Amino acid sequence: MRNASKIAFVVAGLSLGLLVAPARADDASPLREGALLDLLQKQSGVYDRSTSGKTPEFMVDPTWPQPLPHSWLLGQIGGLYVDHHDHIWVYNRPRTLNDDEVGLDGPIAGATDAKGQPVNGLGFVRANGFGADCCRAAPSVMEFDGSGKMLRAWGGPADPGFVGGKCKAEDGCIWPNVEHGIYVDQKDNVWVAGNSPKTDEKPTPWTTNKSGGDGFILKFDRDGNFKMRIGGTPTAPDSNSKDGGLNGTPLLYRPADMVVDPKTNRLYVADGYANRRVLIVDADSGKYIGHFGAYGSNPIDDAAAAAAGTWPQGSAKGETKPAFFRNPVHCVKIADDGKIYVCDRGNDRIQVFDGKDPLLGKECSNPGGEAGKCGFVTERFISPKTYTQPVMPGTAVSMNFSPDQAQSCLYIGDNTNQTIYILDRNNLEQLGRLGHGGRMAGDFHWLHQVSLDSQGNIYTGEVDTGKRVQKFARYGANGCSGKGTATIGGEAADRK
Repeated sequence: MRNASKIAFVVAGLSLGLLVAPARADDASPLREGALLDLLQKQSGVYDRSTSGKTPEFMVDPTWPQPLPHSWLLGQIGGLYVDHHDHIWVYNRPRTLNDDEVGLDGPIAGATDAKGQPVNGLGFVRANGFGADCCRAAPSVMEFDGSGKMLRAWGGPADPGFVGGKCKAEDGCIWPNVEHGIYVDQKDNVWVAGNSPKTDEKPTPWTTNKSGGDGFILKFDRDGNFKMRIGGTPTAPDSNSKDGGLNGTPLLYRPADMVVDPKTNRLYVADGYANRRVLIVDADSGKYIGHFGAYGSNPIDDAAAAAAGTWPQGSAKGETKPAFFRNPVHCVKIADDGKIYVCDRGNDRIQVFDGKDPLLGKECSNPGGEAGKCGFVTERFISPKTYTQPVMPGTAVSMNFSPDQAQSCLYIGDNTNQTIYILDRNNLEQLGRLGHGGRMAGDFHWLHQVSLDSQGNIYTGEVDTGKRVQKFARYGANGCSGKGTATIGGEAADRK
């Protein structure tokens, strides 16, 4: 790596000076000047490049985030979002920690198992008090600055007194059983959701939703003070619900992601793991405005879509343009030009819509996927026919944009192939990739969330046993340009 690139890299926000030790001229150690930066770049940089395209460069920051206080340990990362202050909000699942990962969590007063033995919040036996010198489950919501310093943490069952305190059932606040999706709007409201299908069959002291599935979104201020709930606790999908939830709001079912358009104050929800639509509501009242499915069509027949089977099954029968979203509809993002991007993960694709089209969200039919109809713009398949159901359905799990004025890069996370595709947003052609499947710094295991700050640094979160967040510091170019390939994914070149 040239010195200029190293300087730019440090300016981008990664301080690895402590990793670079002065060395003798004959020193062949990896600690010689610059060697570790070169190794990190090789391990975590952009690869599988277009020969004529141009993208930003990246390198993982293995020091991010800074150590957590109170012996806290992260569970699965259900949501991650970088707000307009360049603060990184992490929405983790404390109930996904294993027995050995919450060894320091002692018994809860009065909580016992079937044998009468004292248990902790997750139901793990703590007959003899604390189990080990590590760890405590962190609160569900955590805020970090760009350096990785934790600024605040609140929410969920691992935050003592929060459920029943700031989150009271009588106010309409039900904490979800499975945390999924976080978003912070321009007014600093913090939106969170959940995707549990039903109440736990074997509840623990930390079971928070005892009424049904997670069919709602919660709105808080930055300090965790509850403001509003949209939805309720259903037991079955209804992708055309308009008013079945609390206070006449739509009833969601296992929503995955949400975003507010600051120009219209409309909240768009990827609804989601059981429903198969993008829901539009007013961000202040939660009241219904509209909803749409694949190609902008509306309404949706959940039973017919479920009966159609999986995307590989449909593809084997000659289906090339699925006329409906398959579960999960995993993300929704809005670009500055008003285009709305949706992760149709179960169909291995993204779809793009025109947020300015007055027909988007209104009753409309476009089963053939005609561009310019019902607000539909275009689509792109992402490593098509990738499928590992029921474990990890689909590819397009999350996406976001580069911060240059044109938002010229589109970064799409693939949590089956464990990589991020770098696309030119103008032509949706692949210019390169970031990350491989694995456990090392810069690798991914069940990549789940992708978000960027104003400097173009990428932040990621992982579920399953990954249970971590990572930062990829940007250097070099700020945007994307040039020709790539319209085929996204497939077998990639090795790092060697």
